Amino acid sequence: MGSLGQHLAVDGAGVMPMPSTVEQVAAIARNELAPLAAGIDAGTVYPAEVLRRFGEVGAWSSHVPDNGEADLNSAIAAIGEVCGASAFMAWCQNTLVWYIANSSNRALVDRLLDDAACGRLLGGTGLSNPMKSFFGIEKLKLKGRKVEGGYVVRGALPWVSNLGPDHIFGTIFEREDAPGEIVMFVADCADPAVTLQPCQPFLAMDGTGTYGIQFRDLFVPDELILADPAGPFVKKIRAGFILLQAGMALGLIKDCIKIMQEVEAPLGHVNRYLPQQPVDFSALADELAKETAILASDPYNTDETYWRKVVALRLRAGEASVAAAHAAMLHCGARGYIKGNRAERRLREAYFVAIVTPATKQLRKMLADG
Repeated sequence: MGSLGQHLAVDGAGVMPMPSTVEQVAAIARNELAPLAAGIDAGTVYPAEVLRRFGEVGAWSSHVPDNGEADLNSAIAAIGEVCGASAFMAWCQNTLVWYIANSSNRALVDRLLDDAACGRLLGGTGLSNPMKSFFGIEKLKLKGRKVEGGYVVRGALPWVSNLGPDHIFGTIFEREDAPGEIVMFVADCADPAVTLQPCQPFLAMDGTGTYGIQFRDLFVPDELILADPAGPFVKKIRAGFILLQAGMALGLIKDCIKIMQEVEAPLGHVNRYLPQQPVDFSALADELAKETAILASDPYNTDETYWRKVVALRLRAGEASVAAAHAAMLHCGARGYIKGNRAERRLREAYFVAIVTPATKQLRKMLADG
């Protein structure tokens, strides 16, 4: 599934294998993230320090090109088994690193890649509106004009996640002086021309650092341009953008399986009449993980058949998340209906997997449009 090779360390007993990146991520998730999950869900906690800890053990660098075989979901899935909101933030961070690592702008890569890949610099992705615009669902909301040394950008994005006052994110604007031409860049939340506006409460995900963003004539220097023009770059990074989301689904499905197994002893005598059982979702999760690994081994494939497989996988993963969380609720019965129960949190998080860009309806449109 990825570059998960064992390193060796020496202690008093001799040579012993060091835990893999995913094993270290899973341990941090269990020990440090799990106690925060309820607060993240309620919107009272943004887990900046834990996100940095994940970066320290390689969660944000295992998919960097030239850093071994790209692992596009294992670390995110390990986080998602504990907290779906944090898996989404992990996707945001990994996607930001994916943009930077694939840019041909050497000044940008030298300035940002190491800090973002190790978690010293946190951030996200503002491609929800652009991704919708590429498929005729929305119009681009940001406009930019060329000036000496860069561009000046104006406009607003309704939702960008994994942000804070010292964070960065990647997004796209349309050139005012060349309609139809798009440019992808990194925005710095610390810039006075960038305003972060709190969003209305969500059904889940309130602790994900999600804000509305306003650009008031933001100057974007050339060293923060990811791609100009951005069209070919988007085609290069789009499969990775989507495949990274598979970890969100896989982690959630695995925990839903655990929830169903945990109520087997008291409720198994009646739960056996339910049509969907843990074993069904275990087989489905294995199938999705295997397909993700195969597709992720060739993320720059430009073949249209490959792209359709990526889109179809993402659609299945979102629908499987909702199905698994639905089944977990039914297996839990009344105890799952209590506010704060893990099963009800997972159900709310599952709907997010199905509606985050590209949402179920957009994916279906993409496949229908051919």
